[in-house]
Amino acid sequence: MSAHALEDARPWTASELASVAMDGMTARPPRPVEVPNRPAESWDDTVVIVRVYNEAPVVGGVIAELVAAGLSVIAVDDASTDTSATEIDKAGAFRVSHPINMGAGGALQTGFEAALLLTDARYIACFDADGQHQVHDLVGMIAKIREGYDVVMGSRFLEGDGPTQMSPLRRVILRTAAKLLNRGGGVKLTDAHNGLRIVARHVAADVQLTYAGMAYASQLEQHLTRPEYRVVEHPVHILYTEYSKSKGQPLLNSINILTEVAAHRVTHWGRK
Repeated sequence: MSAHALEDARPWTASELASVAMDGMTARPPRPVEVPNRPAESWDDTVVIVRVYNEAPVVGGVIAELVAAGLSVIAVDDASTDTSATEIDKAGAFRVSHPINMGAGGALQTGFEAALLLTDARYIACFDADGQHQVHDLVGMIAKIREGYDVVMGSRFLEGDGPTQMSPLRRVILRTAAKLLNRGGGVKLTDAHNGLRIVARHVAADVQLTYAGMAYASQLEQHLTRPEYRVVEHPVHILYTEYSKSKGQPLLNSINILTEVAAHRVTHWGRK
């Protein structure tokens, strides 16, 4: 069964997913929404996770663009209080809903578990709901992982200053965070906390996220950069729109990323 063989249009809750996992049952994947003039299904091996928390103004357009490109989408509604759930359903994603807010890490963990339970997709991608990520970058990353990689991570810094527009201070902070993250063994990354990623199914099955807030990303990088994995970065263009900046992308957020990466590294060193 492909990633597009999504059968049950009714949204699921996270507790229902947990029940399926505990009972050892085979979940019925959700049904695809019929989209006029949908392109040939060239991405049947991939499912995209979109974490959503109060993104009603933009999430419909983000998901609709992914669906129009021929991609299956599982959207995790992290207890939004606006009309995000309605926009998700209209745009054609399969929705899993949290009854309470679990934070970015909890929503992504639910997304991985849903993708593993509800599809047999070979690859599971992560895509932001706020319009920062671009579909053509994801398509390039799908082509890359098909070359035999286990993990492909987006990077804003593979092309020097690159097309991503950000302040010099933000650039310095994120580069510093990447250097901190790279301390010790394993894969060396040029970008820190870039949410555009794609992993092979066996990698997603081993991910267990327990951190809340932005700190989950440091824990995720630790899972994804194991020495036994083939990992590569792919150049991406992040769009810092006025909307995305208003939702948590100001300079302070970059400083928080740096602080949390540093704290993660200190904790990690202390356990050795």
